[in-house]
Amino acid sequence: METRGNTILITGGATGIGLSLAETFMATGNEVIICGRRENRLDEVKAKWPQVHIRVCDVTKEEEREALFNWARDNFKDLNILVNNAGIQIPIDLRKGTEALIDDESEIETNLVAPIRLAAHFIPLLMTRKEAAIINVSSGLAFVPAPFVPIYCSTKAALHSFTVCLRQQLEKTSIKVFEVVPPAVVTKLHWRRTEGRPARGTNAIQPSEVAEATLKGLANDEYEIYAGWVKDFIARGRTGPQ
Repeated sequence: METRGNTILITGGATGIGLSLAETFMATGNEVIICGRRENRLDEVKAKWPQVHIRVCDVTKEEEREALFNWARDNFKDLNILVNNAGIQIPIDLRKGTEALIDDESEIETNLVAPIRLAAHFIPLLMTRKEAAIINVSSGLAFVPAPFVPIYCSTKAALHSFTVCLRQQLEKTSIKVFEVVPPAVVTKLHWRRTEGRPARGTNAIQPSEVAEATLKGLANDEYEIYAGWVKDFIARGRTGPQ
């Protein structure tokens, strides 16, 4: 996959992995569009990177997903890469019963429904491009789930399965389908119940490492891109005691 001269739309692009992807793609000669829920964060990125294009969009809402697609289609005639990066992670203790599921819809909508619906919006457009890609950001927890975030793990596992199916469906088109699989990353993935505290742990990698791995994986047509130590984590988790 050519890694220069693309026009790339990144969801959740104002912070964390999405922002690092945006910075890396811009630095390597691509036109980048980012969207996110918070206008102030998008404005901060725009102030630092004047060449970036920004759009406020809550990807959990279908009307906003459709509006994002229409705006991107009408304003960026060379758009050829969609990055489904937006994600949230909410600790849920099902021993508390249904009250634990108060936020489950937003997690499912953000992590799974939005990538599926956005892919459906953009695929007909991307198929008209000579070279195009859909990049879905999943997680090592899609393969080795953690019990304290059951909905997150389930949505990422489903996103992995969807990505594999989509890759096979689009095999004979111009669209390449990539999956980026990060381990724990130093981001503000946790919000609402965790008040935006960054991920903890001495082994959490920086978002820039995920972006660098993504760029290298695209250049080498590695359809499953493993960042940092996640491949070893998955291997150990699959062979160790359950």
